[in-house]
Amino acid sequence: MANELLDNLIEAVVEGDPELVVELTEEAISQGIEPLIILNEALTKGITIVGDHFSTGHYYLPDLLLGAKAMDAGVKKLEPLLVGTAREFYGKVLMGTVQGDLHEIGKNIVGMMLKTSGFEVIDLGIDVPANKFIEKAKELKPDIIGISALLTTTIGRQKEIIELLIEEGLRDQVKVMIGGAPINGAWAEKIGADGYAEDALSSVVIAKKLIGRA
Repeated sequence: MANELLDNLIEAVVEGDPELVVELTEEAISQGIEPLIILNEALTKGITIVGDHFSTGHYYLPDLLLGAKAMDAGVKKLEPLLVGTAREFYGKVLMGTVQGDLHEIGKNIVGMMLKTSGFEVIDLGIDVPANKFIEKAKELKPDIIGISALLTTTIGRQKEIIELLIEEGLRDQVKVMIGGAPINGAWAEKIGADGYAEDALSSVVIAKKLIGRA
């Protein structure tokens, strides 16, 4: 019965049905299935299948987002039960959109995908000054800093943040990922970023590679 329930939960994530995911997650909890098992054996497996479908062209971006939202709904039900348990994160990601830029949809999608793929995510929001990235990097000691910029007038802020990390002696302690509509691999290389994510799914792949968990 437990295996059938977990299989149904996987399918609900793949189908992108948040309400059903919540219902099945609550049922699994009531049956005494360990929260970590629900997370690892159902929700995580479901979003992995969604990612595979997206990679092969079977799913499109809306399908990817529905799957991520469905998994996130289940994770929210589990979070109170996971406090104090040995939940393993791939790593910690500090992210935000640079100062002068109010775009957040892309950043939010990436954050959701990273979170549902096993990363601890701290989102600083939009219009974030360079020194705020540095301050939080010192405080939280992330494995990766993700810097989003959607305007050609603000992409220079990504370079500024990397330069400040160098000045503060933090650059060798953290990996830097950048993203945004005007961003490409050449810009990432020019400013010394460790990775460039073209879309939400590739951000997960790159993040895992950067911390040696691919």
